Amino acid sequence: MKLHRFHQGQGRRSEPGFTLLELIIATAILVVLSTMVIPLARVTIQREKERELRFDLWEMRDAIDRYKDAADRGGFQTKVDSQNYPPDLETLVKGVDVQGKKIRFLRKIPVDPMTGTTEWGLRSMQDDPDSDSWGGQSVFDVYTKSQGTALDDTKYKDW
Repeated sequence: MKLHRFHQGQGRRSEPGFTLLELIIATAILVVLSTMVIPLARVTIQREKERELRFDLWEMRDAIDRYKDAADRGGFQTKVDSQNYPPDLETLVKGVDVQGKKIRFLRKIPVDPMTGTTEWGLRSMQDDPDSDSWGGQSVFDVYTKSQGTALDDTKYKDW
């Protein structure tokens, strides 16, 4: 009779834990999910860097415009060939004296999120719009020195 009960499953004890098959299936699911997450994380990180780059470029261009506006209004003297644009980005940070008061146009030169440095490409009015070399007369525009391509297939340096 004992033999009969064993065959009905009453003599078998259930042990806690996972079987090897359950562990293999769970691991496979985790591997598949993680391979899907990694590219998504890369795109998210790149998108955030692009957002930061756009903001930094806007901030510096806005500071250049405010400097030029103040110079155009006669708030301070600039070099003759500068067309009232700043001589460099550092001048925007250090500021200029306007009627005995120091006016700064930029808190600090931002770190380029694409290159990790504070070195930016500069253009003056005299430079060719497509030129990668700065003539040094003044700062009319700023761009990243990154050679990378954005998620929308444009070159960062063209932003």
